[in-house]
Amino acid sequence: LSNCCLCKGENSSLRINDEGFRSPPYQPQFLMTFQLSEKAKQLIPKARIVSFARWQGLHSAEIIQRFQAADDERRYLSDADLASLRPDGPGYPQAARILRENAPEIVADARGQVLAQYPGICESGGELYPPARAEACWRDFWHFLRCITYGIAGGTTEFTSTEGLENMELLYQELRVPLGAMVLGLEYLKAAGLQRVEPQLRDRLAPYFDCLIDEMKRFQPQPSA
Repeated sequence: LSNCCLCKGENSSLRINDEGFRSPPYQPQFLMTFQLSEKAKQLIPKARIVSFARWQGLHSAEIIQRFQAADDERRYLSDADLASLRPDGPGYPQAARILRENAPEIVADARGQVLAQYPGICESGGELYPPARAEACWRDFWHFLRCITYGIAGGTTEFTSTEGLENMELLYQELRVPLGAMVLGLEYLKAAGLQRVEPQLRDRLAPYFDCLIDEMKRFQPQPSA
């Protein structure tokens, strides 16, 4: 999954440059811990959370290309990207900037809540063991928030890909990702994220989180053999 670290096997450390927050580079040694099946390898490039196909009448081609480039590079929108949006446009670029700048703390809050609700999930025999698997989960939280900020900046909840999420569901099934913990993490990303924006914006921004939460709530676990 291009947006999913449980699939890519990424390190948990953030790399930050002057253009914003960027995902760390792919770490091939991680695949020595997780041996991906052929099915998973085929699903990875197809499982993308984001699509801007329905943005044609909302933003110019240049703006859409900026968003697409950010997603392709697996990074949050830069200050330059946000400044390119019309001041009278439909989005909330300042809120997207605040969430970007607070992403590590927001993810840490969500991680703490998941660990509290699922004691032992990271211990031997737990669904997020060994530690590299847990770290990949927290990185997925970081990417979930990244994708949500695209919708917030662009001013539309139509930022998800139906086909991409279907493939993400299949991939999560193949990797036996703990869906309950992931949905709970998304809900706490919402709570922690909304705490960091202006109170008068919280009701307006909540639907951007809810659209991805609702999509993931529809995911089904791996069918029993």
